[in-house]
Amino acid sequence: MNLVLFAILLIVGVSIVFFSPRSMRQGRPKTIGSVLAAIGVIGIIAQSVVSIPAGHVGLKDLFGKISDNTLRPGIHLVNPLYNIRAMDVRTQEITETANVPSKEGMNVTLDLSILCRLDETQAPEVYRSIGINYARVFIIPQLRAKVRGATTNYEAKALYTAQREDIVRTILDELGPVFAERGVILEKVLLRSVTLPPTLANAIELKLQSEQEAERMRFVLDRETQEANRKRIEAEGIRDFQTIVSEGINEDLLRWKGIEATEKLAGSDNAKIVIVGGKDGLPLILNTD
Repeated sequence: MNLVLFAILLIVGVSIVFFSPRSMRQGRPKTIGSVLAAIGVIGIIAQSVVSIPAGHVGLKDLFGKISDNTLRPGIHLVNPLYNIRAMDVRTQEITETANVPSKEGMNVTLDLSILCRLDETQAPEVYRSIGINYARVFIIPQLRAKVRGATTNYEAKALYTAQREDIVRTILDELGPVFAERGVILEKVLLRSVTLPPTLANAIELKLQSEQEAERMRFVLDRETQEANRKRIEAEGIRDFQTIVSEGINEDLLRWKGIEATEKLAGSDNAKIVIVGGKDGLPLILNTD
């Protein structure tokens, strides 16, 4: 509409300056015509200069026909008849909360996100076949359908175990080719939270608690077993020591040790009387006090 207005101003201005009667080509009418023509030229030039923001591609729409040649981010000089439509090709997050069935028929609520972006080389075709709102028209319905299909192969309790990664991988593998076929690149699927029916959630929680308690008891038993083995080894060491000592002690050794002790006491400054020839031939020590 602006282009049409500027074109009319240009035509009117040129007509006044060059094609109007001689009396109108002088003085004030000529000035007005020149101004109108200048406004028309400036407006047309302004319509020919477009700026594409970062993370977007520009589509050239000529009366409903979309060109396959897209405009990269930056400033471009184009045909003023083109209607430039910018499409976002940056990675975007699309969230979805779905109530889906499990393998055993229980309803599970999944809160998930996908990271995807428009393939800029396919932007013209996406615009022609789906439209500017391709996320609402195409991505979200496909996401809902594939999520429901993926969860029917798994039990609800699998969503609380490492198998939830298998579910995410299944959704990614099934959605990826479908998106790529329509010009959308799927980067990642994120399963943020899982809400199970209260009865099942309580049962799983009790089971996990029982498993943790059993693991704790195994740890206690292992620790007690190790302590019992330590004490047994210690007792065996003491027994072996006593056996070795008892085997090495005899009557001659005791008599000799007694004599050594008597000699040490005899050299002491304390008053005493040492009598040799006591019982078993060992010395007797009598305190003079």
